[in-house]
Amino acid sequence: MKMASAAPVTFVFTSPNNDSNKTTCDTLYAHRDYARVFMPLFYCVVFLVGLFGNSLALHVIRPNMKKMNSTTLYSLNLVVSDILFTLSLPVRIVYYALGFHWPLGEALCKISGFVFYINTYAGVNFMTCLSVDRFIAVVLPLRFARLRNVSNVRYICVGVWLLVLAQTLPLFGMQMTNLEPDGFITCMEYPNFEKVDNVATMLIGGIFLGYVLPLLTILVSYSVLCSKLHFSAKSNRLTEKSGRSRKAIGVICCVSLVFIVCFSPYHIDILQYMIRKLVSSPDCVDLTAFQVSLHITVCLMNLNSCLDPFIYFFACKGYKRKLRKLLKLHVSMSFSSAVRTSPEGSSKDILDGNKIQLNSCTVGSTSERLTERRDGVPPLEDSVKLDQVGTISNLVDS
Repeated sequence: MKMASAAPVTFVFTSPNNDSNKTTCDTLYAHRDYARVFMPLFYCVVFLVGLFGNSLALHVIRPNMKKMNSTTLYSLNLVVSDILFTLSLPVRIVYYALGFHWPLGEALCKISGFVFYINTYAGVNFMTCLSVDRFIAVVLPLRFARLRNVSNVRYICVGVWLLVLAQTLPLFGMQMTNLEPDGFITCMEYPNFEKVDNVATMLIGGIFLGYVLPLLTILVSYSVLCSKLHFSAKSNRLTEKSGRSRKAIGVICCVSLVFIVCFSPYHIDILQYMIRKLVSSPDCVDLTAFQVSLHITVCLMNLNSCLDPFIYFFACKGYKRKLRKLLKLHVSMSFSSAVRTSPEGSSKDILDGNKIQLNSCTVGSTSERLTERRDGVPPLEDSVKLDQVGTISNLVDS
């Protein structure tokens, strides 16, 4: 049934549970013919690249579990959440390929939605934890060192999962499937939640907790970090000449940009519509436009798990080495014994006179670090590990 050219029509029906009239719109899925082609293709790419890339990241992190530190632990949880997220995509691919039709029942719809959302926002929260962890390691290494203690970080990770679980559990109390007038059964679509009381207020609160606060934390942490790296490089010729600070700042900006580009459109889209819903009554045309925009912005948000492996590749030599081995593209590289690292690229940095175990990429030569210690300058603070959805790198690999 061709619906792309249909004009917006509003049906009025009476709910069997009460006598009030409710409305539904018949153009919410008028883009079905296009979506059933492009959305499955898009999510297939996200699934394949995301699963392969994040599995490789897990393979790089795993050998460093014996040298567990705060960054390794946060990175591990982040990569696991990305992998679980990609594993939830196949049923969504089938759903979109069938033209927004869910034949698997209410229970599986709730489970898929639960896995989808809990891992999306677990990823956001662990990205935030990593930004704060890097901020503390470089800017406040002594005052808040206890927050980077592995035993404390384990509790923080458990707390993050419990927080996201608490935010997502209400989904099980909602009806997530809906029989549409055209006979299709939709799953996890916004119109299915319109019947929930105070849905606008709940979603606005969720956006501030799940997006606005993490975004502000990440931007503030990385901005201060970039500033410190910049002035550190200016005060030390070796650091400035090596270009590692510039690379670290560049990757920090890339990490922040990817986060903003992937997550902002979706949350801003929901926020503006919920505000309009509170102050007015959007009609069928408005709801249809919002529904189409949600499908687009959700795709963009999910692209995040697919982009992470590219950040790993450009930021971490250990990741590149593993990938080249898997692709049989071995590149002969000669290193002096002073700069040779383990296969996983593990290394040690000294920041503000305190040893901080880092576990990914080459930080610099021994002589360079010793020179910086004599000069009283923190050694290449651009060796800070950063992550946007699971990076395991120090961002100083040259």
